[in-house]
Amino acid sequence: MRQKRMIQAMGLILWAAIGFTACAQAEPVPTAETPSKPAYIEDHAFQLDTIVTIKLYGEEDAGLITDSFSRIDQLEKILSVHLEESDLAKVRDQAGKAAVSVEAETIEVMEAALQYAEFSQGRFDPTAGPLIDLWGIDPPEGHVATEDELDAVQPLIDYRKLIVDGENKTVFLQDEKMIANLGAIAKGYIADEVKEQLMDAGVTSGIINLGGNVLLIGGKPDGSDFRIGVQDPDSLRGEYLGVVSLQDESIVTSGDYERYFEVDGKRYHHILDPFTGFPAENELRSVSIISPKSSDGDALSTTCFLMGLDEGIRLIRALPEIDAIFVTKDDRMIFSSQELLDRYVSTNEVMEELVYAE
Repeated sequence: MRQKRMIQAMGLILWAAIGFTACAQAEPVPTAETPSKPAYIEDHAFQLDTIVTIKLYGEEDAGLITDSFSRIDQLEKILSVHLEESDLAKVRDQAGKAAVSVEAETIEVMEAALQYAEFSQGRFDPTAGPLIDLWGIDPPEGHVATEDELDAVQPLIDYRKLIVDGENKTVFLQDEKMIANLGAIAKGYIADEVKEQLMDAGVTSGIINLGGNVLLIGGKPDGSDFRIGVQDPDSLRGEYLGVVSLQDESIVTSGDYERYFEVDGKRYHHILDPFTGFPAENELRSVSIISPKSSDGDALSTTCFLMGLDEGIRLIRALPEIDAIFVTKDDRMIFSSQELLDRYVSTNEVMEELVYAE
């Protein structure tokens, strides 16, 4: 039976996303087996416009990973607005005209996205598709939106005009030219689905890495924690600020350094603020969310980046079982709790590490 996903927030639980991108990384481990190491199977695939890696410990059946890749393909074909036969493309094409029948998974993600939109008062907005398309950020290419262009698309961004009927399994965008884009939550949801499928098949230890969006199944076979790297925003991908010890959790990062383009020496990154229409500008370089569900981490990492440090920390501290690491432009790593800092080991000599204090 599908587990009911709930966003654990005060009275419930921004940007609507661009692509399924994130940046926490599993710490590299040797691939050669030694007598002292438990056996594992591992495979890679190019999916969701990124490299997907699945590693399962204590397993021998490669079909487990093949089935996981198949599930990812199935969900991408439903949830990606860029694929013409997807539910999202059909909803876009019928915007302002008619409700569209969609799959149960689409309803589930849409309902979660709307909850985040309500909770964040529109910073997380699953109808920001027109804004995302306007900027067209596809590194190294992109378009700097003009004020006239923003005036034209911003009225199309309003999550309150996204009508989701869970009982009849339909979705309706009330105005023509509106576009729903679930990129800020869909990859996390897909990771959760893959984990559920693997656990139903009896897997008890593994790493699901969807292009840096990392979700863990249990711990290592010996019961110890996995050590997951936190990307250094000033270095090449795979170079870490440090590692955090985790079991059966997700870590997802949003930052200003992963997808961007430059014009006349100015960098424009992909985390677009639906209120201003421009990339968010604040004191942050990245936000990493540690949570039980990857879908929550996906949505919260972007939401907190847009909120900035103070608001973002307050949000995280209001949510049970959620922690965060904020990396600032002035070389600080700020942890939402002492417990999380205690699980972290630095591998750099530049960052100041501290727990946020009101």
